[in-house]
This record gives sequence, C-alpha cells and structure tokens, in this order.
Amino acid sequence: MPLADLPDSDLVDAMAAGDVYAMEVLYDRYNRAVFSFAYRILGDREVAEEILQEVFLRAWRSARKFSEGRGAFITWLLSITHNMAIDDIRRQNRRPRKAESADPVLMLTNVRDENPSVEEQAVLGNTRDIIRDALKTLPEAQRTAIELAYFKGLTQREIAEALDEPLGTIKTRMRLAIRKLREHLESQGLELP
Repeated sequence: MPLADLPDSDLVDAMAAGDVYAMEVLYDRYNRAVFSFAYRILGDREVAEEILQEVFLRAWRSARKFSEGRGAFITWLLSITHNMAIDDIRRQNRRPRKAESADPVLMLTNVRDENPSVEEQAVLGNTRDIIRDALKTLPEAQRTAIELAYFKGLTQREIAEALDEPLGTIKTRMRLAIRKLREHLESQGLELP
C-alpha cells in the first residue's frame, strides 16, 4: 500500500521510526490547516510560515509521544501550533516597549490571562471530538465547503472559484451544512449561542 493511502496513525509510527517520506505525506495532508490556524492567531504570514516549519519539526522529534487514544493527529498538530503561536505572542509582548503609564499597577490591570483553564481545556477537547464527528455526518460537498471556509480561511467567493461552482450553490451548501451541524451538536448536548 502506498504511504499516501495509510492512515495518520501508521504514518506517525513510521515517522517515529525515522521515515522521512511518512513525514512528507503528513506535511502534505496538514500543512495548510496548520498554516491557516497559525495565521489566524498571529495575523502575520511570515511568522505563521515559521511556526508551520517549527510545528512539523517538533512533530518529527516528538512523534513517539503521539497517542491516538488521546485524539487525532491533526488535533495534536493544532495543539502544538496553538502553543507555539501563543509563545510567540508572549515573546513579542515581553519585548521592551515605551510605557504609556509610569504606574505598573495600572498597566497590569489591563493584562489578561488568555490561556484556558484545565477545565476549559478538557471541555474543548471533548467539544473538538463532537465537532469532528458532526463534520463526518455532512455530505461531501457540504463538508468540503465548510472545511475550506473554517480550516483554510477561504471566503465563499474563493470557495466557489476553487470548486468551480456558482457562488449561490456554495452559500446554500454552507447554510445547509451549518444547520445540520447545529442540529447534530445540539443533539449531543452541546450548548450553542
């Protein structure tokens, strides 16, 4: 069986054993999602590209630590991406800046801890699994439109162009997909705004 046809877990095992080609297949599968996620957090294309490379380097070095029982490989990658992007933001915030106020207490009152609590992280992990399962229930055309919008960051017009479909068709698919996702998520007990 060609490497490209193997499931993520087999590729991660091969990568942990030093197989460069397995790493290339995983990179081809997920580099866009990792870049898009990093770019959304950082808002800087160049830094997001650096994070992308660092994420896959870390995945290569830490492949033995991956456990499929704790979640999908892409979830693990996005977790690494999130942590690295937040670290980068913190590094930037620690660089000396001219203080607008000489009162450090006043300055610190505006600093918020952006990290989710342990409880929130547990809920997010469970929510992520529920959402992943919900996406699997969608017809392929609807799932593709949603994935392009939310994981690749494309607009509806860009999706229509990429899929060579009318814009109205894409809007309808996305509207139906969101409705189906909402119904599925609510049936799983997920409270939605």
